[in-house]
Amino acid sequence: MVDEIDRAVVNALLEDGRASARDVATETGVAATTVSRRMDELESDGVIEKYTARVDYGALGYDVTAVFQLSVDGDGLVEVTESMRDQHNLLAVYEVTGSHDIVAVGKFQDTDEMNAYIKRLVTDEHVRSVSTSIVLNAVREHEQFPVDEDDQ
Repeated sequence: MVDEIDRAVVNALLEDGRASARDVATETGVAATTVSRRMDELESDGVIEKYTARVDYGALGYDVTAVFQLSVDGDGLVEVTESMRDQHNLLAVYEVTGSHDIVAVGKFQDTDEMNAYIKRLVTDEHVRSVSTSIVLNAVREHEQFPVDEDDQ
Protein backbone atom coordinates (compact mmCIF):
# COMPACT_ATOMS: atom_id res chain seq x y z
CA MET A 1 0.00 0.00 0.00
CA VAL A 2 1.33 3.41 -1.00
CA ASP A 3 1.53 5.88 1.88
CA GLU A 4 2.49 9.53 2.36
CA ILE A 5 6.23 8.81 2.29
CA ASP A 6 5.92 6.80 -0.93
CA ARG A 7 3.96 9.64 -2.54
CA ALA A 8 6.62 12.15 -1.47
CA VAL A 9 9.35 9.93 -2.95
CA VAL A 10 7.42 9.51 -6.21
CA ASN A 11 6.77 13.25 -6.48
CA ALA A 12 10.45 14.04 -5.90
CA LEU A 13 11.42 11.54 -8.62
CA LEU A 14 8.86 13.05 -10.98
CA GLU A 15 10.67 16.35 -10.55
CA ASP A 16 14.08 14.75 -11.16
CA GLY A 17 14.20 11.10 -12.24
CA ARG A 18 17.99 11.12 -11.92
CA ALA A 19 17.93 12.16 -8.27
CA SER A 20 19.82 9.89 -5.89
CA ALA A 21 18.24 8.53 -2.73
CA ARG A 22 20.24 11.16 -0.83
CA ASP A 23 18.82 13.92 -3.08
CA VAL A 24 15.28 12.62 -2.60
CA ALA A 25 15.87 12.43 1.16
CA THR A 26 16.92 16.08 1.21
CA GLU A 27 13.89 17.06 -0.87
CA THR A 28 11.39 15.10 1.24
CA GLY A 29 12.90 15.33 4.72
CA VAL A 30 12.95 11.51 4.99
CA ALA A 31 16.08 9.58 5.98
CA ALA A 32 18.20 8.44 3.01
CA THR A 33 18.09 4.78 4.09
CA THR A 34 14.29 4.95 4.25
CA VAL A 35 14.13 6.62 0.84
CA SER A 36 16.45 3.99 -0.66
CA ARG A 37 14.33 1.16 0.75
CA ARG A 38 11.10 2.82 -0.41
CA MET A 39 12.50 3.34 -3.91
CA ASP A 40 13.43 -0.35 -4.10
CA GLU A 41 9.94 -1.35 -2.90
CA LEU A 42 8.23 1.03 -5.34
CA GLU A 43 10.25 -0.50 -8.16
CA SER A 44 9.54 -4.09 -7.13
CA ASP A 45 5.82 -3.29 -6.70
CA GLY A 46 5.72 -1.81 -10.21
CA VAL A 47 4.80 1.71 -9.08
CA ILE A 48 8.06 2.98 -10.56
CA GLU A 49 8.36 1.22 -13.89
CA LYS A 50 11.69 2.61 -15.05
CA TYR A 51 13.90 5.65 -15.18
CA THR A 52 14.20 7.16 -18.62
CA ALA A 53 15.22 10.24 -20.57
CA ARG A 54 12.59 12.64 -21.88
CA VAL A 55 13.33 13.26 -25.57
CA ASP A 56 12.33 16.21 -27.75
CA TYR A 57 11.50 14.31 -30.94
CA GLY A 58 11.14 17.57 -32.88
CA ALA A 59 14.80 18.35 -32.16
CA LEU A 60 15.65 14.95 -33.68
CA GLY A 61 13.74 15.64 -36.89
CA TYR A 62 10.38 14.05 -36.06
CA ASP A 63 8.33 17.07 -37.08
CA VAL A 64 4.95 15.43 -37.74
CA THR A 65 2.72 14.22 -34.91
CA ALA A 66 -0.40 12.32 -35.88
CA VAL A 67 -3.36 10.93 -33.97
CA PHE A 68 -4.95 7.82 -35.48
CA GLN A 69 -8.44 6.51 -34.73
CA LEU A 70 -9.09 3.01 -36.02
CA SER A 71 -12.19 0.88 -36.31
CA VAL A 72 -11.23 -2.79 -36.31
CA ASP A 73 -13.04 -6.06 -36.88
CA GLY A 74 -13.60 -7.63 -33.44
CA ASP A 75 -11.54 -10.75 -34.09
CA GLY A 76 -8.59 -8.68 -35.36
CA LEU A 77 -8.27 -6.32 -32.40
CA VAL A 78 -5.50 -8.26 -30.68
CA GLU A 79 -3.52 -8.68 -33.89
CA VAL A 80 -3.79 -5.00 -34.82
CA THR A 81 -2.88 -3.74 -31.35
CA GLU A 82 0.11 -6.13 -31.17
CA SER A 83 1.28 -4.89 -34.57
CA MET A 84 0.92 -1.28 -33.44
CA ARG A 85 2.74 -2.04 -30.18
CA ASP A 86 5.76 -3.01 -32.26
CA GLN A 87 5.66 0.15 -34.43
CA HIS A 88 8.58 2.24 -33.18
CA ASN A 89 7.04 5.58 -34.23
CA LEU A 90 3.99 5.18 -32.03
CA LEU A 91 4.23 6.80 -28.61
CA ALA A 92 0.86 5.56 -27.38
CA VAL A 93 -1.67 2.93 -28.43
CA TYR A 94 -4.99 2.67 -26.60
CA GLU A 95 -7.94 0.31 -26.90
CA VAL A 96 -10.93 2.62 -26.36
CA THR A 97 -14.69 2.73 -26.08
CA GLY A 98 -16.87 4.78 -28.38
CA SER A 99 -17.03 5.02 -32.14
CA HIS A 100 -13.46 3.73 -32.63
CA ASP A 101 -11.61 0.72 -31.24
CA ILE A 102 -8.05 2.04 -31.14
CA VAL A 103 -6.50 5.49 -30.71
CA ALA A 104 -2.77 5.91 -31.31
CA VAL A 105 -0.32 8.81 -31.33
CA GLY A 106 2.77 8.72 -33.53
CA LYS A 107 5.77 10.85 -34.46
CA PHE A 108 7.12 10.91 -38.01
CA GLN A 109 9.99 12.68 -39.74
CA ASP A 110 7.75 13.93 -42.52
CA THR A 111 4.36 13.46 -44.15
CA ASP A 112 5.75 10.86 -46.56
CA GLU A 113 6.74 8.63 -43.64
CA MET A 114 3.33 9.20 -42.02
CA ASN A 115 1.50 8.46 -45.28
CA ALA A 116 3.41 5.20 -45.71
CA TYR A 117 2.28 4.15 -42.24
CA ILE A 118 -1.34 5.12 -42.97
CA LYS A 119 -1.24 2.99 -46.13
CA ARG A 120 -0.08 0.00 -44.07
CA LEU A 121 -2.96 0.60 -41.68
CA VAL A 122 -5.69 0.92 -44.30
CA THR A 123 -4.53 -2.21 -46.13
CA ASP A 124 -4.64 -4.35 -42.97
CA GLU A 125 -7.43 -6.88 -43.46
CA HIS A 126 -8.75 -6.30 -39.92
CA VAL A 127 -8.92 -2.49 -40.13
CA ARG A 128 -12.33 -1.19 -41.28
CA SER A 129 -11.44 2.50 -41.19
CA VAL A 130 -8.73 4.93 -40.14
CA SER A 131 -9.18 8.59 -39.27
CA THR A 132 -5.99 10.63 -38.99
CA SER A 133 -5.49 14.05 -37.42
CA ILE A 134 -2.21 15.94 -37.70
CA VAL A 135 -1.23 17.87 -34.58
CA LEU A 136 -0.70 21.57 -35.29
CA ASN A 137 0.59 22.55 -31.86
CA ALA A 138 1.49 20.41 -28.85
CA VAL A 139 0.21 22.40 -25.90
CA ARG A 140 1.08 19.70 -23.36
CA GLU A 141 2.83 16.44 -24.16
CA HIS A 142 4.37 13.52 -22.27
CA GLU A 143 3.65 15.07 -18.91
CA GLN A 144 3.17 13.22 -15.67
CA PHE A 145 1.46 14.67 -12.65
CA PRO A 146 2.31 14.64 -8.95
CA VAL A 147 0.26 12.12 -6.98
CA ASP A 148 -2.39 13.25 -4.50
CA GLU A 149 -2.16 16.92 -5.27
CA ASP A 150 -5.07 19.16 -6.17
CA ASP A 151 -5.56 19.86 -9.86
CA GLN A 152 -4.34 23.29 -10.80
